[in-house]
Amino acid sequence: MDQLILSAASPSGSGHSHLNLQQTHQIHAHFIKTQFRNPHNFFSRSNFTPEANFNLLISSYTDNHRPQAAFNLYHHMRTTDAAAVDNFIVPSLLKACAQASSTNLGREVHGFAVKNGFVSDVFVCNALMNMYEKCGSLVSACLVFDKMPDRDVVSWSTMLGCYVRSKSFGEAYRLVREMHFVGVKLSDVALISMIGVFGELSDMKSGRAIHGYVVRNVGKERIELPLTTALIDMYCKGDNLASAMRLFNGLSQRNVVSWTALIAGCIRSCRFVEGAKNFSRMLEENIVPNEITLLSLITECGFVGALDLGKWLHSYLLRNGFGMSLTLTTALIDMYGKCGQVAYARALFNVVDEKDVKIWSALISAYAHTSCIDQAFSLFLKMLDSEVKPNKVTMVSLLSLCAEVGALDLGRWTHAYIIHHGVEVDIVLETALINMYAKCGDLKTARSLFDEATQRDIHMWNAMMAGFSIHGCGKEALELFSDMECHGVEPNDITFISVFHACSHSGLVGEGMKHFDRMVHEFGIVPKIEHYGCLVDLLGRAKRLDAAHSIIENMPMRPNTIIWGALLAACKLHKNLPLGKVAARKILELDPENCGYRVLKSNIYASEKRWTNVTSIRESMSHLGMKKEPGLSWTEVNGSVHHFRSGDKTCTQARKVHEMVTEMCIKLREAGYAPNTSAVLLNVEDEEKESALSYHSEKLAMAFGLISTAPGTPIRIIKNLRICDDCHAATKLLSKIYGRTIIVRDRNRFHHFSEGYCSCLGYW
Repeated sequence: MDQLILSAASPSGSGHSHLNLQQTHQIHAHFIKTQFRNPHNFFSRSNFTPEANFNLLISSYTDNHRPQAAFNLYHHMRTTDAAAVDNFIVPSLLKACAQASSTNLGREVHGFAVKNGFVSDVFVCNALMNMYEKCGSLVSACLVFDKMPDRDVVSWSTMLGCYVRSKSFGEAYRLVREMHFVGVKLSDVALISMIGVFGELSDMKSGRAIHGYVVRNVGKERIELPLTTALIDMYCKGDNLASAMRLFNGLSQRNVVSWTALIAGCIRSCRFVEGAKNFSRMLEENIVPNEITLLSLITECGFVGALDLGKWLHSYLLRNGFGMSLTLTTALIDMYGKCGQVAYARALFNVVDEKDVKIWSALISAYAHTSCIDQAFSLFLKMLDSEVKPNKVTMVSLLSLCAEVGALDLGRWTHAYIIHHGVEVDIVLETALINMYAKCGDLKTARSLFDEATQRDIHMWNAMMAGFSIHGCGKEALELFSDMECHGVEPNDITFISVFHACSHSGLVGEGMKHFDRMVHEFGIVPKIEHYGCLVDLLGRAKRLDAAHSIIENMPMRPNTIIWGALLAACKLHKNLPLGKVAARKILELDPENCGYRVLKSNIYASEKRWTNVTSIRESMSHLGMKKEPGLSWTEVNGSVHHFRSGDKTCTQARKVHEMVTEMCIKLREAGYAPNTSAVLLNVEDEEKESALSYHSEKLAMAFGLISTAPGTPIRIIKNLRICDDCHAATKLLSKIYGRTIIVRDRNRFHHFSEGYCSCLGYW
């Protein structure tokens, strides 16, 4: 044992000592056996100080991913006089905190460092930033960086890396500009991070500039492979595969990392055949993909829904004897889930014997992606029965699912579980809670959680702003935007999408146009096609159809079906048939098999009572095998979600529901209400139209809510399509007749019906 200690605790030629896990266990076991008595005597033959000896052990435990053992040694040092915890030990302890994803322990060590004056040490501060970012607290990492008295190039690179890994690319871009302004000499690590930022932002202008900087300062022939690989990845993400290919083909040596970047870029650009061909080329050059390559490619398949290529990669794994590690299996489950193939995901899950929290969370997420709420929560309960403790990722998946289907009761239950079972709440989980409450119609609780948050990043601000947006609270959204600016948080491209939506659903055309101008000229954000789509929607809802059309005609990029679809929807709303025909023709040119926009064009004709044209479109759809998306609504009662289809006669408690619908119709007539039969876009008698209107899915869900809940209880309904004019008018009156608050979330926004009024004020 003494010889082991002597050899392990003696400086090597590099000035560092290393212990493998077995050696670390042996030394630590001796410490435990002797009850940590006189460890400095134990290391008496070492050339190190007692502090260095403890640092050796703590570092070895973190190197071997044993953070708890490192904490035990730290607490022993704090409670005895074995050795002092110095500034050299603190970075290793912070690394252990990051491995354990424990913000609480990290804050404990941070507090100790502050108390002992270690935060003036640049190495300690760099470790603090890393720890906070890996524990999901980017705001804390930023605070450490901002308070640093001195920064080295590693500090700047570390902060930049924190932003990039947290996908806070707007903040990363701002830091890049600051680095340039203060003249920071860029290391390869910093350059790689910067290149990654421009790739994620699809900012090819800045990307080409940094490419030029690399060539000028490093030399075209001397650029290291990691830098070139980063540039390849950047061009792929900027949808400039040609530039990526030129760089790749110019490489004298290619490794598995550069091949992975290129193939992943092909998949990300939805050029799946090219991706498969490059995979084959890689094999022909005798470069064998490793697990990281396959993980990366499978993950990309999930992001873009490339199911066939994902299956092909899965079969490659099986054919070539890759061991189905837990990590690979989890990635495949995630990919199949994102591609909507839950059965495949479940089959993979079922054959795994030892399941960890990541694989449980992946399958729960798969159910969440397909809105299978019953299966997701059933699986969650089985996970608890298996004594696997859920983590933040698990809870975020459940909350996202509750938000998607509007299951407020289950969302509240999930929130209560987080509180009562001590799940560590970070800024990501707080943001998920805010998002859930906002999308489930409880904007008050969402705002309360936002106000109580001690840390807020751009994602949390965006979530709250999006909440105001979908509820049509335009003024509140704009006030929050101003508040965000006052707090020094710079908006990103997502922020402005929420701002434009809020203005659109509140009729604030002038404010929307003003903020578009600010986005471009004040914040330097290059408008994406989504931003132009928001402008078209904003102007279209305000009946400024010619201005909306002009925006489309003058866009710097080719308008897609979503852009023309926004104009078509506005034409239907304001009954502008000539311009609607233009929009419909453009959509069919871009996407001949699109069903939804054919239906919208048919509806425009129907509103003009041009039944021959309606019949022609419907017949062409039938000939092509197209079916209109059915109207679906659902409501949550006592934690169970009940679904209803328009005209459904087999729904939950069908007889009682239909009896309530009849009662609702009688009470509406008694109140002087006449059905708006123009909302039925079929050439049938008015009596048939009235019957069809009575059994729209949202009215069935409303009837179920009325018979299943106590008087005065709010009724919450989610609808997959836009609520029709008749149901909207009827619901306003029914809210007054039954004395209920009825909250409906349709495809576009929330409607809060109460006492005969709706919060949307006609903007929907």
